[in-house]
Amino acid sequence: MTEASGAASSARLRRIARRVMQERGLEPDFPAAALAELARIQAPAPAGGAEVRDLRALPWCSIDNDDSRDLDQLTVAEALPEGAGRLLVAVADVDALVKRGSALDAHARRNTTSVYTAAETFPMLPEPLSTDRTSLSFGEDRVAIVIDMAIGADGALLRADVSRAAVRNRAKLAYNGVAAWLGGPGPAPAAIGAVPGLAENLRLQADLTGRLRARRHSQGALVLETNQPRPVFADGQLVDLAAEMRNRARDLIEDSMIAANGVVARFLAARKFPAIRRIVRTPRRWDRLVALAATYRFELPEAPDAKALQGFLDAAKERDPAGFTALSLVVIKLMGRGEYVVELPGGKPQGHFGLAVRDYAHSTAPNRRFPDLITQRLVKAALAGAPPPYPDEELAQLAAHCTEEEDAAKKVERQVAKSAAAILLSPRLGEVFEVVVTAITDFDTWISVSHPNVEGKLVENCASCRVGDRFRARLVHLDVERGFVDFAKL
Repeated sequence: MTEASGAASSARLRRIARRVMQERGLEPDFPAAALAELARIQAPAPAGGAEVRDLRALPWCSIDNDDSRDLDQLTVAEALPEGAGRLLVAVADVDALVKRGSALDAHARRNTTSVYTAAETFPMLPEPLSTDRTSLSFGEDRVAIVIDMAIGADGALLRADVSRAAVRNRAKLAYNGVAAWLGGPGPAPAAIGAVPGLAENLRLQADLTGRLRARRHSQGALVLETNQPRPVFADGQLVDLAAEMRNRARDLIEDSMIAANGVVARFLAARKFPAIRRIVRTPRRWDRLVALAATYRFELPEAPDAKALQGFLDAAKERDPAGFTALSLVVIKLMGRGEYVVELPGGKPQGHFGLAVRDYAHSTAPNRRFPDLITQRLVKAALAGAPPPYPDEELAQLAAHCTEEEDAAKKVERQVAKSAAAILLSPRLGEVFEVVVTAITDFDTWISVSHPNVEGKLVENCASCRVGDRFRARLVHLDVERGFVDFAKL
C-alpha cells in the first residue's frame, strides 16, 4: 500500500466510523456547550481536603495498553501477617470535575461509553479531561476513590473499605511488558526498576489476584479466551488487526477490578443505597450449550450449572487448545449479553453467571463508562452522608439506556473492524486462507482468519461444519462500506 493510498484508506475508514456511529444513534462529536464547559476546566481537581486520605507515598502504578492515556485505575499491595495481603485499587474521581447535569455529563449520558474503533476513538469525555485532568497520569497528584481489601491466604476477602484519597502514579506500565517479565524470561520494564520496591509489589499483586481468581474459579467462574482485534498502525496508517490475547498482567488488572467492583456493590447495599449493577443472567439458551457440549462428547446437566460448564471448557481446551478461542466466543454468545439493572435497597442480587459473583457494580472506569460515573456519584454521596443523587426511577431508566448504548457501541466497533479488514484484505482477493469456524446460525457459518484477525462469513452455509473446525477457504468478496468479508470453503 502506497503512502497516498494508505492515507486515503485511513480517511475512508474514519468516514465510515463516523457514519456508523450516527446510524447507531451515537454522537461522534462533542456539542458546543460541552466544549465551552471544557474550556473553563483548566486544572485537575485539588487532591486535598479534610476527608481525603493522603496515600501518595505508596508505590501506585497503572497497567494498561501501550497507547492508553485515559488511566482510570492504579493498584498497589502490602503483605499482611499469616500469609494475608492487602490490595488497594484507586479509581479516578471523575465526578470531581464532571458534574451531574452539566453539558459534559449530558454528552456522556447520551453515548454512555467510549467507542474504540479501528479508525479512531470516540471518547465519552473530551481527551483534555479523560487523558489528563481526570486521568491518573504518571507523576501527578490526583484525587481518587480507593477500595482497600484484605485478602486471606485462601483468596477469601477478609475485610474491605472505601474512601477518598490523594494518590500519585509512580509508574505507567503496559500489559505486554509486565506480562513478559511476570511470566518468564522477559526483563523488567525500566519503569519498574525506577521505583524502589515496585518489582516486589507487583509480584505480590500478582499473587493476591491469583488467589482471588482461583477462589472464583472454584466457585464456578468461567475461564474463557477471546482475541479481540486491536488495530496496529505504522506512520499513522492501519497495517494490521492483531489478536489481543490474555496474559498475566491483564489477569492481574481484571481480577483486581472484579474484586473492587464487588466491594463497591456491597458498600452501597450496606448503606441502603440503590445501585446500578452489571449482571449476566443464568443462560436462557442453556439447551444450546448442552447441545454444543454434546458435539464434543461432553454431557452437561439439564439445569444451568457454571461449574459443569467450566468442566466442559477445561476438557475442550485440553483436547483442542488451538480451537479454544473459537469455542469461547460461541459460549459467550450463547450465554447472552451482559446488562445493567437497578438494585434497590433490600433487593435480591441477580448476580453475574460468568464471573460467579453475586455482587457486581461497574465502578472502575469512570472516564470511559457512564455507569461507572453514576456509581461513583452514589459512592461519594454515601461517604458524605448525603442522600442518593439519583431517584430510583431515573436509575432504572439509565440502566436500560446504558445497556442499549453499550450494545450500539459494540456493533459500531465490530462493523468498523470488518471494514478495516476489508481494506487490509483488498489486495488479497482470491487468495486461500486457513480459517476456523467461530459460529453457526440457522442461515450462516462464520469463520475467522488469524492475520489479519478478522471474522468473515462463508457464502454458503456449511451444514457439516461445527465450531472449531479448521479448513481452507478462498476470499471471494469484500465490501468496505458495509464491512462484508466473504469466503468460499474449498
